[in-house]
Amino acid sequence: MIEFSDELDFENRIVDTTEIPEDSGENENPLRPKTLDDYIGQENVKENLRIFIDAAKQRGESLDHVLLYGPPGLGKTTLSGIIANELGVSVRITSGPAIEKPGDLASLLTNLNQGDVLFIDEIHRLSRAVEEILYPSMEDFAIDIITGKGQMATSYHLPLPKFTLVGATTRAGQLTAPLRDRFGVVLRLELYTTEELAQIVERSASILSIEIEHEGAVEIASRSRGTPRIANRFLKRVRDFAQVMSDGVITLETAKIALEKLGVDELGLDNNDRRMLEAIVKFYNGGPVGLETLAAAIGEEAVTIEDVYEPYLMQIGFLSRTPRGRCITAKACEHLKMDFPGADNSQPTLFNN
Repeated sequence: MIEFSDELDFENRIVDTTEIPEDSGENENPLRPKTLDDYIGQENVKENLRIFIDAAKQRGESLDHVLLYGPPGLGKTTLSGIIANELGVSVRITSGPAIEKPGDLASLLTNLNQGDVLFIDEIHRLSRAVEEILYPSMEDFAIDIITGKGQMATSYHLPLPKFTLVGATTRAGQLTAPLRDRFGVVLRLELYTTEELAQIVERSASILSIEIEHEGAVEIASRSRGTPRIANRFLKRVRDFAQVMSDGVITLETAKIALEKLGVDELGLDNNDRRMLEAIVKFYNGGPVGLETLAAAIGEEAVTIEDVYEPYLMQIGFLSRTPRGRCITAKACEHLKMDFPGADNSQPTLFNN
């Protein structure tokens, strides 16, 4: 039986999809595949990318700019490195918030070599001023830089080597239309199946020299919210339990015990997810309840609920958004072993028989 604490601990959530230093190691993440053949899952994306890359190489041209979008932790950064490796070029990695001024972007672009890949994570967070510089860079492979002010202002037109911009975002809808239209290849990454995640867990275990049984890999995969980043994080933590409990071998039983000790149930929900769902049932009769009201009730920021908790709960059908607020579903109540508030509510009729 899983014991759930009353304290919310967002910063230490093992199911958080945000990358942490432990995920990538000190230098480079050894678990990241380097080629399309090693990359597990996302078959449609891989198939299309392979064709686009082979065609660009046959023509001796740079690959069209690529936009990757989807939930965090699915491998967008990994794919950018694979694209560069398949093209035989270098990759420069940065993020939207890190490019604060147009000069920062100009410095990055002018240091690229012919055919290089520039990867910008969270590209939807680029400032408008930086975006304006990016447009001609993507379309004409040139930038215009103005130095000085007033009568002393001078404009410089700098040609750039032809490069491939790979942009990644979890919020494609927040991209401006002019920026989105400049990407020739737009690909969506989907959540992984349990079978695909089990393959990823077994591959990672092999790289990390961890002995694991197939049933143990499936158990880890089934609780990983369809996200490889979480699956690999679980693997490292379950390894610790296996060293103490089962001679270093991750078995089905060891994986179950370890993940229950970590507060993760069979659907990948942790203490915080359950506490939020239970609050909607206990305090607001299943909803609807406004976002700000719910945030105050559980002592969490509204933006954290909206960006971190809700997406997965909505994907598995446990939570719904209505114009009046958030509502819990019967499926969620069944999982929580709680009575669904709407089950006994009879609708009033206009006429009585």
